[in-house]
Amino acid sequence: MNDPTFLNEFYVGLALAGAIVVVAATLLILIWVAARRILKLGAAALGIVIRIKENTMCIWALSDTNKKAVEILSDADTILNHAGMVAQALHETETLK
Repeated sequence: MNDPTFLNEFYVGLALAGAIVVVAATLLILIWVAARRILKLGAAALGIVIRIKENTMCIWALSDTNKKAVEILSDADTILNHAGMVAQALHETETLK
């Protein structure tokens, strides 16, 4: 093989290797940019999720409110029953007089 042919093939191989390196570097840069964008959107989504959690805490507290309401209703029924018994006892004492 003579020198001009060797140099020609060398430069063609070097150009192909350079093109492969440029393509690989471009792909890596694109992946890096996409990863940064995903990170930015993930951080924004996390902020939104935290706000949603804070805004829905009152819904979870509603179950505690319902439990207390049931207890109050039970106590009110007890008071009503006792008031009825007192009223009946007063009525009986009035009719005995």
